[in-house]
Amino acid sequence: MTLPSAPRINPSILAADFANMQSELAKIASADYAHVDVMDNHFVPNLTFGPQMVDRIQQTSPIPLDVHLMITDPDRWAPGYAELGAASVTFHLEAAHDPVALARRLRAIGARAGVAIKPGTAAEPLFDILDEFDQILVMTVEPGFGGQGFMPETMPKLRMLHDEARRRGSDVWLQVDGGISLDTIGQAAEAGADTFVAGSAVYGASDIEAAVTGLRTLARAGSLEA
Repeated sequence: MTLPSAPRINPSILAADFANMQSELAKIASADYAHVDVMDNHFVPNLTFGPQMVDRIQQTSPIPLDVHLMITDPDRWAPGYAELGAASVTFHLEAAHDPVALARRLRAIGARAGVAIKPGTAAEPLFDILDEFDQILVMTVEPGFGGQGFMPETMPKLRMLHDEARRRGSDVWLQVDGGISLDTIGQAAEAGADTFVAGSAVYGASDIEAAVTGLRTLARAGSLEA
Protein backbone atom coordinates (compact mmCIF):
# COMPACT_ATOMS: atom_id res chain seq x y z
CA MET A 1 0.00 0.00 0.00
CA THR A 2 1.30 3.44 -0.92
CA LEU A 3 1.04 5.65 2.14
CA PRO A 4 -0.59 9.06 1.67
CA SER A 5 1.59 12.07 2.28
CA ALA A 6 0.94 14.64 4.98
CA PRO A 7 -1.29 16.32 5.81
CA ARG A 8 -3.65 13.37 6.09
CA ILE A 9 -7.38 13.89 6.63
CA ASN A 10 -9.19 10.97 8.27
CA PRO A 11 -12.94 11.61 8.59
CA SER A 12 -14.52 9.99 11.63
CA ILE A 13 -17.49 7.86 10.66
CA LEU A 14 -18.81 8.35 14.18
CA ALA A 15 -20.46 11.43 12.64
CA ALA A 16 -21.88 9.48 9.68
CA ASP A 17 -25.39 8.13 9.17
CA PHE A 18 -25.05 4.56 10.46
CA ALA A 19 -28.18 3.43 8.55
CA ASN A 20 -26.50 4.30 5.23
CA MET A 21 -22.90 3.44 5.98
CA GLN A 22 -21.87 2.32 2.50
CA SER A 23 -23.01 5.56 0.89
CA GLU A 24 -21.53 7.57 3.77
CA LEU A 25 -18.16 5.90 3.18
CA ALA A 26 -18.37 6.68 -0.53
CA LYS A 27 -18.72 10.37 0.30
CA ILE A 28 -15.22 10.47 1.85
CA ALA A 29 -13.39 8.73 -0.99
CA SER A 30 -11.15 11.79 -1.45
CA ALA A 31 -9.88 11.53 2.14
CA ASP A 32 -6.90 9.44 3.25
CA TYR A 33 -8.36 7.01 5.79
CA ALA A 34 -11.76 6.34 7.32
CA HIS A 35 -11.41 6.76 11.08
CA VAL A 36 -13.36 4.08 12.95
CA ASP A 37 -13.94 4.61 16.67
CA VAL A 38 -14.43 1.35 18.55
CA MET A 39 -15.81 1.92 22.06
CA ASP A 40 -16.76 -0.72 24.62
CA ASN A 41 -18.78 1.25 27.21
CA HIS A 42 -16.10 0.35 29.74
CA PHE A 43 -12.89 2.21 28.92
CA VAL A 44 -15.11 5.09 27.75
CA PRO A 45 -18.81 5.67 28.48
CA ASN A 46 -20.09 4.92 25.01
CA LEU A 47 -20.71 1.86 22.84
CA THR A 48 -20.15 1.83 19.08
CA PHE A 49 -18.73 -0.75 16.68
CA GLY A 50 -17.47 -4.27 17.20
CA PRO A 51 -15.45 -6.61 14.99
CA GLN A 52 -18.39 -7.68 12.80
CA MET A 53 -19.30 -4.11 11.92
CA VAL A 54 -15.69 -3.14 11.32
CA ASP A 55 -15.31 -6.16 9.05
CA ARG A 56 -18.27 -4.97 6.97
CA ILE A 57 -16.92 -1.41 6.88
CA GLN A 58 -13.58 -2.81 5.74
CA GLN A 59 -15.30 -4.63 2.88
CA THR A 60 -17.17 -1.55 1.65
CA SER A 61 -14.84 1.38 2.33
CA PRO A 62 -13.15 2.99 -0.70
CA ILE A 63 -10.23 4.06 1.52
CA PRO A 64 -8.19 2.23 4.18
CA LEU A 65 -9.40 2.02 7.77
CA ASP A 66 -7.76 3.85 10.66
CA VAL A 67 -9.22 2.00 13.67
CA HIS A 68 -9.10 3.71 17.06
CA LEU A 69 -9.73 1.32 19.94
CA MET A 70 -11.15 2.98 23.03
CA ILE A 71 -11.47 -0.34 24.82
CA THR A 72 -10.25 -2.23 27.85
CA ASP A 73 -7.67 -4.99 27.32
CA PRO A 74 -6.50 -4.05 23.81
CA ASP A 75 -3.67 -6.58 24.25
CA ARG A 76 -6.33 -9.24 23.74
CA TRP A 77 -8.61 -7.57 21.19
CA ALA A 78 -6.50 -5.26 19.02
CA PRO A 79 -4.81 -7.98 16.89
CA GLY A 80 -8.22 -9.13 15.70
CA TYR A 81 -8.85 -5.77 14.05
CA ALA A 82 -5.51 -5.98 12.27
CA GLU A 83 -6.47 -9.45 11.08
CA LEU A 84 -9.67 -8.00 9.58
CA GLY A 85 -7.48 -5.92 7.29
CA ALA A 86 -7.46 -2.52 9.00
CA ALA A 87 -4.54 -0.50 7.67
CA SER A 88 -3.89 1.11 11.05
CA VAL A 89 -4.88 0.05 14.56
CA THR A 90 -4.46 2.47 17.47
CA PHE A 91 -4.90 1.44 21.09
CA HIS A 92 -4.74 3.52 24.27
CA LEU A 93 -1.56 3.64 26.31
CA GLU A 94 -3.71 3.87 29.44
CA ALA A 95 -5.42 0.54 28.66
CA ALA A 96 -2.54 -1.60 27.39
CA HIS A 97 -0.64 -4.00 29.61
CA ASP A 98 2.40 -4.23 27.31
CA PRO A 99 2.19 -1.54 24.62
CA VAL A 100 5.49 -2.43 22.97
CA ALA A 101 4.64 -6.12 22.60
CA LEU A 102 1.19 -5.22 21.28
CA ALA A 103 2.59 -2.77 18.74
CA ARG A 104 5.03 -5.40 17.50
CA ARG A 105 2.22 -7.91 17.16
CA LEU A 106 0.10 -5.48 15.14
CA ARG A 107 3.01 -4.76 12.82
CA ALA A 108 3.70 -8.48 12.42
CA ILE A 109 0.12 -8.98 11.24
CA GLY A 110 0.55 -6.19 8.71
CA ALA A 111 -1.14 -3.15 10.25
CA ARG A 112 0.40 0.14 11.21
CA ALA A 113 0.61 0.32 15.01
CA GLY A 114 -0.68 3.39 16.77
CA VAL A 115 -0.86 4.44 20.41
CA ALA A 116 -3.22 7.06 21.81
CA ILE A 117 -3.06 9.20 24.93
CA LYS A 118 -5.87 11.04 26.67
CA PRO A 119 -5.65 14.80 27.33
CA GLY A 120 -4.47 14.22 30.89
CA THR A 121 -1.78 11.65 30.03
CA ALA A 122 1.83 12.82 29.86
CA ALA A 123 3.81 12.43 26.65
CA GLU A 124 7.18 11.66 28.23
CA PRO A 125 6.59 7.90 28.77
CA LEU A 126 6.42 7.55 24.98
CA PHE A 127 9.77 9.18 24.24
CA ASP A 128 11.95 6.10 24.64
CA ILE A 129 9.57 3.83 22.70
CA LEU A 130 8.67 6.13 19.79
CA ASP A 131 10.22 3.78 17.25
CA GLU A 132 7.82 1.01 18.24
CA PHE A 133 4.89 2.95 16.77
CA ASP A 134 3.86 4.20 13.36
CA GLN A 135 1.42 6.74 14.79
CA ILE A 136 0.81 8.59 18.04
CA LEU A 137 -2.66 9.95 18.62
CA VAL A 138 -2.96 12.92 20.94
CA MET A 139 -6.58 13.20 21.98
CA THR A 140 -7.74 16.82 21.83
CA VAL A 141 -10.98 15.98 23.66
CA GLU A 142 -11.81 13.45 26.34
CA PRO A 143 -12.48 10.20 24.43
CA GLY A 144 -15.99 8.82 24.27
CA PHE A 145 -18.24 11.12 22.28
CA GLY A 146 -18.07 13.10 19.05
CA GLY A 147 -18.91 16.78 18.72
CA GLN A 148 -16.86 17.99 21.70
CA GLY A 149 -14.89 21.23 21.78
CA PHE A 150 -11.19 21.30 20.93
CA MET A 151 -8.84 21.46 23.94
CA PRO A 152 -5.97 23.86 23.10
CA GLU A 153 -4.21 22.93 26.33
CA THR A 154 -3.15 19.66 24.65
CA MET A 155 -1.03 21.50 22.08
CA PRO A 156 2.18 21.82 24.18
CA LYS A 157 2.19 18.05 24.62
CA LEU A 158 1.79 17.57 20.88
CA ARG A 159 4.66 19.95 20.22
CA MET A 160 6.84 18.05 22.71
CA LEU A 161 6.17 14.82 20.84
CA HIS A 162 6.91 16.46 17.51
CA ASP A 163 10.20 17.89 18.72
CA GLU A 164 11.27 14.63 20.37
CA ALA A 165 10.39 12.61 17.26
CA ARG A 166 12.43 14.92 15.06
CA ARG A 167 15.33 14.88 17.54
CA ARG A 168 15.38 11.09 17.36
CA GLY A 169 14.97 11.00 13.58
CA SER A 170 11.61 9.24 13.91
CA ASP A 171 9.07 9.38 11.10
CA VAL A 172 6.16 8.53 13.40
CA TRP A 173 2.88 10.16 12.37
CA LEU A 174 1.32 12.56 14.88
CA GLN A 175 -2.46 12.43 14.84
CA VAL A 176 -5.04 14.62 16.59
CA ASP A 177 -8.66 13.70 17.24
CA GLY A 178 -11.37 15.82 18.79
CA GLY A 179 -12.88 19.16 17.84
CA ILE A 180 -10.85 19.39 14.62
CA SER A 181 -12.47 21.90 12.26
CA LEU A 182 -11.61 24.69 9.86
CA ASP A 183 -11.12 26.88 12.91
CA THR A 184 -8.77 24.58 14.84
CA ILE A 185 -6.85 22.48 12.33
CA GLY A 186 -4.25 25.18 11.74
CA GLN A 187 -3.46 25.35 15.45
CA ALA A 188 -2.92 21.59 15.57
CA ALA A 189 -0.74 21.67 12.45
CA GLU A 190 1.39 24.46 13.93
CA ALA A 191 1.96 22.27 17.01
CA GLY A 192 3.23 19.40 14.87
CA ALA A 193 0.26 17.28 13.87
CA ASP A 194 0.34 15.77 10.39
CA THR A 195 -2.73 13.50 10.55
CA PHE A 196 -6.16 14.87 11.45
CA VAL A 197 -9.40 13.19 12.48
CA ALA A 198 -12.50 15.27 11.76
CA GLY A 199 -16.07 14.13 12.26
CA SER A 200 -18.77 16.78 12.23
CA ALA A 201 -16.51 19.17 10.30
CA VAL A 202 -16.72 16.71 7.40
CA TYR A 203 -20.05 14.95 7.70
CA GLY A 204 -21.82 18.11 8.85
CA ALA A 205 -20.73 20.02 5.75
CA SER A 206 -23.02 20.59 2.79
CA ASP A 207 -20.17 19.63 0.44
CA ILE A 208 -18.14 16.84 2.01
CA GLU A 209 -15.43 16.72 -0.64
CA ALA A 210 -14.93 20.48 -0.35
CA ALA A 211 -14.71 20.13 3.44
CA VAL A 212 -11.94 17.54 3.12
CA THR A 213 -10.07 19.77 0.66
CA GLY A 214 -10.48 22.81 2.89
CA LEU A 215 -9.17 21.00 5.95
CA ARG A 216 -6.19 19.68 3.99
CA THR A 217 -5.35 23.14 2.65
CA LEU A 218 -5.45 24.76 6.09
CA ALA A 219 -3.40 21.94 7.62
CA ARG A 220 -0.77 22.28 4.92
CA ALA A 221 -0.59 26.05 5.43
CA GLY A 222 -0.02 25.64 9.16
CA SER A 223 2.32 22.66 9.02
CA LEU A 224 5.68 22.80 10.74
CA GLU A 225 7.05 20.77 7.84
CA ALA A 226 5.84 23.18 5.15
